[in-house]
Amino acid sequence: MNKQNGFTLIEVLIAMLVLAIGLLGLAGLQATSLRNTQSAYNRSLATELAYDLADRMRANISGVAAYTTSSAAQNANCENTSGCSSSQMAQNDLYEWNAVITTLPSGQGIICFDSTPNDGTSLAPMCDGVGSTYVIKIWWDDNHDGVTDLSFVTSFQL
Repeated sequence: MNKQNGFTLIEVLIAMLVLAIGLLGLAGLQATSLRNTQSAYNRSLATELAYDLADRMRANISGVAAYTTSSAAQNANCENTSGCSSSQMAQNDLYEWNAVITTLPSGQGIICFDSTPNDGTSLAPMCDGVGSTYVIKIWWDDNHDGVTDLSFVTSFQL
């Protein structure tokens, strides 16, 4: 009687096939995990940017009107404790905010008055200018297809 020790070639090939399928599944899981991690980071950054600007507006109450009416402009005097008006501070805040928003993929943002804050797109923000509620809207392209498909909106009153 012949006693057989070890594995046959067929058994080894089947074991390698099962292992390869398992590893391929793990690679797909890793790719999905990385994509979701990047998406979560973008959401966190958008949230942080919106709340940062809201806090800057609360800190600059005398120049709050300039946040919705002026354009962004860098002002080196606003880095010091004096030499910067409240309107200039608002313009500088907007400049810095817009510079950081561009770190989001195709990132865009707007500050406006809006009675219905959860509407609009990056191409048509739908700010109606009604009421006393400030709205900060941020859009970005989460899946890198050229369309700003995700947004974060926060609204507040001063």
